[in-house]
Amino acid sequence: MTRTSTPVDAPGADAWEGLVTTALLGTDRRTPPGTAPGPDAPLALLDAAAVETVRRRAGLRPARAAERPQAAPEDSRPALPPAAARRLALLLADRPGPSGGGRRGAAPDLTELLPQWLAVANARGFAPPPQVLPALLDAARGRTDLRPAALEFAGPRALWLARLNPDWRFALRATPGGGAALPHLQDDDTVRQLWQEGLFAERVALLSALRSRTPAAARDLLATTWGTERAEDRLMFLDSLREGLGPDDEPFLEQTLADRSRNVRATAAELLSALPGSALAARMAVRAEACVAIDHMRSAQQQATEAGGDIPGRTTQPGGTTQTTATIAVEAPHECDPGMERDGVVAKAPAGRGERSWWFGQLVEAAPLGTWSRRLGGRTPREIVALPVADGWQGELHAAWCRAAVRQRDAAWSRALLGDPSAPEAGGPGAVSLAERAKLLGTLGAAERAEWVAGFIAAHGLSEAFQLLGVCAVPWAAPLGRAVVDALNIARDAGSYPWSFSGVMGLAERCLDPSEAARLDALLAVPDEPENASPGAGGYWAEAFQRLVTTLRLRAAMAEELGAA
Repeated sequence: MTRTSTPVDAPGADAWEGLVTTALLGTDRRTPPGTAPGPDAPLALLDAAAVETVRRRAGLRPARAAERPQAAPEDSRPALPPAAARRLALLLADRPGPSGGGRRGAAPDLTELLPQWLAVANARGFAPPPQVLPALLDAARGRTDLRPAALEFAGPRALWLARLNPDWRFALRATPGGGAALPHLQDDDTVRQLWQEGLFAERVALLSALRSRTPAAARDLLATTWGTERAEDRLMFLDSLREGLGPDDEPFLEQTLADRSRNVRATAAELLSALPGSALAARMAVRAEACVAIDHMRSAQQQATEAGGDIPGRTTQPGGTTQTTATIAVEAPHECDPGMERDGVVAKAPAGRGERSWWFGQLVEAAPLGTWSRRLGGRTPREIVALPVADGWQGELHAAWCRAAVRQRDAAWSRALLGDPSAPEAGGPGAVSLAERAKLLGTLGAAERAEWVAGFIAAHGLSEAFQLLGVCAVPWAAPLGRAVVDALNIARDAGSYPWSFSGVMGLAERCLDPSEAARLDALLAVPDEPENASPGAGGYWAEAFQRLVTTLRLRAAMAEELGAA
């Protein structure tokens, strides 16, 4: 039988402690046993420590062997092709350089290619070579953005290793349930037992898995223990209902509007407002309609003052006829009553916000967007957004419509609020920030999203496009890729400060379609620098385009090695 050993703890333990104490106090104050004070005391202390060290190392007594760890689980996925395995080893061996302000040169950044490699490998369903798992876990340990894809690729053996090495325990925390196997979801007794007795992470994993498969069963399971859950747990569990949200969830969510936790009530109200047919949405529609209307008085006054010539609010139609433009009037609520608070309206406004505008914005964003066509004369979303809003309420009203369009995933309203990408405002009448534009774009299909951003770049360049590019599908569609490359080329020819485009260039390395590499060969030469160009800008641009082309070709080779060309 294999045996390990443990140090002998008598009598040497006390002797060693005595020597340590003597060293701490100093031999002037305390000498080793059997040694007289004087200049020889330090040497005697060192000799005694050396003898005791040898004795402690040699004096071991046999002990029972430790239990062997369980064997690593099998991974039934197909093995990586040899070329792809070699590529993975190179990507994992690369280490990012110091984050200084110097030039990056023309060499590709392999660390930025690892996420894409993992995405393709996971899509193809490959298993990693066992020998790369430690390096893969080390890479995921240092980069939280890499963990989901890395742990998916590493598979069950990553969790087995994480239980043996404390440095990799993040894998247990990052995996729902800490890697614990979920019961068969059709085994009602086992599912109910895990839900009642499991750890919090196990219960979250169980609820999420059940919700993705049988939404009603997950909701019913949550209802069995809802009244005894902690507030923070109720909030997490309620958030899991976003997946598969439907009308059948309304009765449960309506009950949670009376929850004692304000955050839980707010989440329930948000989920209900995402269901345009819910009772809460109807209540919010009634409240919002009372605040917004066509100002007929103002339109009548405009019509009465028409006496020839151009006047504000009147447009000339074909045939010489005129049409008066309607105006939206807003009357914000004067109080936040208990019914509004129960339906998720937060009564206390943030610092710097007026109470009435704060309440008004919450009502409008929770009301079904279909409300406004009925309320405002049957107009389309684009026609409604084009209407002027009286008394300075346009920004508040349109911002609330933006939030409603994102929450309700309404593409028609998103298009109206984004407007034409080439418009002078470059964001439409309702998008007051790049973040809002990005969220609105997220409700559109991938092709339409790419087309809009391409138009934005063609009209306004790259200076404000970085955040918008981040919501576009990868690899970029051909029109978007051409727009980005053309804008970079224009910036280079204009002698623009090159480092200000480094973020977009890095994004292009990861997101451009690799088939674009051949079209970029003409940009590799060092250009003639304009008179007002930044010193050395031409060489920087040439290096940047060389790195871009090399990276695109490397990505194409990676895809081919993984069989995904």
